[in-house]
Amino acid sequence: MPPVLKSVALAAVASVTLAAAAGAADLPRRAPPPVFTPVPVFTWTGFYVGVNAGYAFTENDTIRTTGINNLGAVGTPTAPANLQLNVDRNLRRPAVNMATEGFSGGGQIGYNFQFTPGSGIVVGVEADAQYTDLSRNQVQNTTNTAFNPNVLINSYRTELNYLGTVRGRIGYAFDRVFVYGTGGFAYGDVTQAVTFQTGAPITYAARRSSMETGYAYGGGIEYALPTESFLNFFRASAVTIKGEYIRYDLGSRNLFVGTTGGPGLGYVSRISTEGSLARAGINYKFGTY
Repeated sequence: MPPVLKSVALAAVASVTLAAAAGAADLPRRAPPPVFTPVPVFTWTGFYVGVNAGYAFTENDTIRTTGINNLGAVGTPTAPANLQLNVDRNLRRPAVNMATEGFSGGGQIGYNFQFTPGSGIVVGVEADAQYTDLSRNQVQNTTNTAFNPNVLINSYRTELNYLGTVRGRIGYAFDRVFVYGTGGFAYGDVTQAVTFQTGAPITYAARRSSMETGYAYGGGIEYALPTESFLNFFRASAVTIKGEYIRYDLGSRNLFVGTTGGPGLGYVSRISTEGSLARAGINYKFGTY
């Protein structure tokens, strides 16, 4: 091949090679696949502690009194008397309403287990204890001169110093919203007193203070706060707030209002202890998710 043609051929090959390289450089490069980071799913499973406060009230705390008759009883150490007649004549009230209301505040601890994270059934157990501002004194003056010339004074006192419960919880979680029912054991420190006076002296009296037990039930709704919420002062995905209603019943007891110098044996006052709590609370759940 003549030298001139050889030079032209080499130049053409070089041009084609450079053009191919430039075209390859313009092709899109294969990007690496994105790294998948799963979003954590909230679960209610875990231990928690918290505090609560709210409104406590009673409706059916009625003291019902009957008189003890010992007319004609042989060997009775006290003078015979028909004390039920005083109740029938309304000198000793047959029923006294002791409904009251006040503040409650305390704390709780518990554990939840959620079967499926996100949304699903949640079961758990919770124990709580709270001070209750539920106390009432009532004094009544009664007269019925047709049967008794004296002014009869009847005094009543009921008090629930604190209330505790141990309850199961079961409900359904809609992600961060948990709706539940609850029920279980209840206990409380109860004080009850009744005194009856005829004129100046106290003629019949009784008082007792004891731990009473019963049951409690209710329901509520709880919400797990997002970390950016202004209420979430821990800035954690483990702070929850709740609203709850609890009904408690510690039973009814007979109080023997025995004589302290009056005629007859005395009276029997039956006193019930039951009521409700409407409260709000905040919990911290151990474990972020």
